Amino acid sequence: MVIGYTTGVFDLFHIGHLNMLKNAKSMCDKLIVGVTTDELVAYKNKKAVIPFEERLEIVRNIKFVDAVIPQESMNKFEAWEKLKFDIVFVGDDWYNSDKWNKYEEQFKEVGVKIIYFPYYKGTSSTLINETLLNLRENRQA
Repeated sequence: MVIGYTTGVFDLFHIGHLNMLKNAKSMCDKLIVGVTTDELVAYKNKKAVIPFEERLEIVRNIKFVDAVIPQESMNKFEAWEKLKFDIVFVGDDWYNSDKWNKYEEQFKEVGVKIIYFPYYKGTSSTLINETLLNLRENRQA
């Protein structure tokens, strides 16, 4: 059985999120998804619009997802030590970054494959948030 793992905030869930989970599931038998906690979202100096428990429930109910866990740490190798996944899926915006080059070395030693998915260029949670902010500001003006 091939176990896959990916993580995300999954705020303002959109087609890019769904496609990533669908593609990940097509490459493994069991897909575990870490949903970033509200506290960890703050590392990006951001705040999720949808509360953690609701984001967790949304992802839990997607047919491509077999298990959902809270992502309380950014350290993917620590996650592997607990979950022992065979493949980790990540956006290609991390490709060749110092952080993921280090992970590549660590994961190679334990036989974990890293799959970089193309970063979705269409709808994004950031774009949705910016659009909503602009709408709110224009209504107040």
